[in-house]
Amino acid sequence: MQAIIVEDKTYIRKGLLNLLELIDTDVKVVGECESVKEAVIVAKACKPELVFLDINLTDGNAFDFLEQTKHLNFKVIFITAYEEFALKALKMGAIDYLLKPVDVEELKIALDKVKQLSVTEQKEQINVAKQVWNNQEDKLILSLQDSFQVVDLNELTYCESDKGYTTFYCNDGKKHLVSKTLKEFEERLTKANFTRPHQSFMVNLKFIDKYDKSGVIHLKNGKKIPVSSRKKEQFVTAFLNRISD
Repeated sequence: MQAIIVEDKTYIRKGLLNLLELIDTDVKVVGECESVKEAVIVAKACKPELVFLDINLTDGNAFDFLEQTKHLNFKVIFITAYEEFALKALKMGAIDYLLKPVDVEELKIALDKVKQLSVTEQKEQINVAKQVWNNQEDKLILSLQDSFQVVDLNELTYCESDKGYTTFYCNDGKKHLVSKTLKEFEERLTKANFTRPHQSFMVNLKFIDKYDKSGVIHLKNGKKIPVSSRKKEQFVTAFLNRISD
């Protein structure tokens, strides 16, 4: 059975490869990818029978990849960290998954189950999971140093990125620091009425009090956010559209 691994963490990919060799399965890994874009290209070229698929990737999520490869016939074993909404989606679809770090016995069980399931049956399960996932767009799960934090995007004021870290500032005064870049959250936040006026900031449009044409956003809590000259036109359009809604 030819397979590809779609996972943005190198050590997880290598660990999975080692486990597959250890249990001596008939699974042959023919490709490794760390992004949706790369995975789509590799899947179309290799036409795998099995995909080990991480939920959250550098440029999107597992369902973005599956949408772009829906004409291909392969089975999926999902890999995920303990993220509440990701697991809820998978469980609602009755889909088996592996938690990171992958356990060898759980891997054996997942392989046995996926071999007994037809591609058509699994696609139906994945479709249910996708619907559940899409209904959670007003929540974000942040992986902190010692916990997972649920953030209501309607109460998230702005985000600030610095040297590979992003701080999320909430309307109640709380803030949460994660070791990921702002780019990794941009698509999700844009769908939730956020705009990116500067390389280091994303702002919730509902919390903007006023905008100075000199290039400064004033939030309702008094915080000032700069608008870069490169992003000024894009921001003003988003801001004015928000007012007119």
